[in-house]
Amino acid sequence: MSTKLFVGSLPSSFNNEKLKQTFEKHGAVLTAKVMMDHTSKKSRGFGFVEMENTSDAYEAVKALNDLNIEGKSIIVNETR
Repeated sequence: MSTKLFVGSLPSSFNNEKLKQTFEKHGAVLTAKVMMDHTSKKSRGFGFVEMENTSDAYEAVKALNDLNIEGKSIIVNETR
């Protein structure tokens, strides 16, 4: 069963591929989507990652929540 995660406080340089690469180290990623501003085409600073299974998602949250990336501490938690 897949698990969807919210990822906040992303650096503005992040795109879908960078987000996916960050999470793939902790398990199989089904989807990774950085939410973009429609006008400026820049990252809105948050996104969603769908992990293939719950245990991989749990490991990703443990490893990545509050991790400093490019000077920002990212927020990772399970969506509700």
